[in-house]
Amino acid sequence: MTDQDRYWMQQALALAEQALYVSSPNPRVACMIVRDGILLASGTTQQAGGAHAEVMALRQAAERGVEVAGSTVYVTLEPCSHYGRTPPCVDALIQAQPARVVVAMEDPNPLVAGKGFNKLRQAGIEVAGPLCLEQALALNVGFFARMVRKTPWLWMKMACSLDGRSALTDGQSQWITGPLARDDGHHWRARSCVVLTGIGTVNADNPLLNVRAVATSRQPYKAIVDTQFSVDENAALFDGTPCWVFASRPDAEKAARLADKNVQLVLLPEKQGHVDLTAVVQWLGAQHINEIHVEAGAKLSGALIEAGCVDELLVYMAPKLLGAGRGLADIHALSSLRQAPQYEFFDVCPVGPDLRLRARQKAHWDALLEHCS
Repeated sequence: MTDQDRYWMQQALALAEQALYVSSPNPRVACMIVRDGILLASGTTQQAGGAHAEVMALRQAAERGVEVAGSTVYVTLEPCSHYGRTPPCVDALIQAQPARVVVAMEDPNPLVAGKGFNKLRQAGIEVAGPLCLEQALALNVGFFARMVRKTPWLWMKMACSLDGRSALTDGQSQWITGPLARDDGHHWRARSCVVLTGIGTVNADNPLLNVRAVATSRQPYKAIVDTQFSVDENAALFDGTPCWVFASRPDAEKAARLADKNVQLVLLPEKQGHVDLTAVVQWLGAQHINEIHVEAGAKLSGALIEAGCVDELLVYMAPKLLGAGRGLADIHALSSLRQAPQYEFFDVCPVGPDLRLRARQKAHWDALLEHCS
């Protein structure tokens, strides 16, 4: 592959970000059709049930009256080769007869998993890749996690001071960070499939848990961990949009009343007196949830970390010192530093006067990357 191949793939990956808030539970994919260094047509994956990126690009080429045969097609994920809600994209590409198809990575879906590549080669079309693999994985890490390990990718959003405080001792936390950081947090809500919190946060803050600061055509699901099923039926997040409540104590009459507000009670087993959080994540994976965005208090945050459910930390740090106050996550006292949950920084970005820090479990990331390689 050439420097030009790398250039066009990076352009395709940038274009695929247009599907960040759109394509779930399908992956975010872009396709670019290029000849002699000139872009002929492009497309991105639409909402589930709509056209995939390759079909959108081929449609644009037809509308423009340009010939695709003999061109190079850049796709950020292996073209699908099976019938789902839409016909196989690989068949549309074979009919168009490009000379080459350059792909960022193989599709981990067992229904595809290299079959698209084989069909292209059998049709006499050159296939090249992987290219820009880590960038492509980052774009669809939740989809890959669900396909490879059957559970979504979970990030935990937190806001804190320089000394690691999430609130004052009396619970005051609005606002530690500035408005730009709060708006940036809504971007991460919007790209997720579900926003998850705990009953403590619902009782304390009565949050809406929806996306407001960025434009999106798709709102993520809402979810609450509430072992006792004690949530107030008039909570603000029960606004008619879909919501799941994870509990271990049934109340059929209350569940029926909340069902009228589009709320589903999900009964899961208890573990050490609380809803089994591993079971929560597994259940969400079975519902085709790719990415979980957690905004919760220190208790649930600590429990998720100790359960090994947290793949990534999304921390907004303000240049303030709060002194005595509440921490980010309640985890049990450690007898050795070697017992500390270990994350690896991979992105630091100023957001107004604050910093956005991203850290992930290296082993979780490496396992997905190894599967893609």
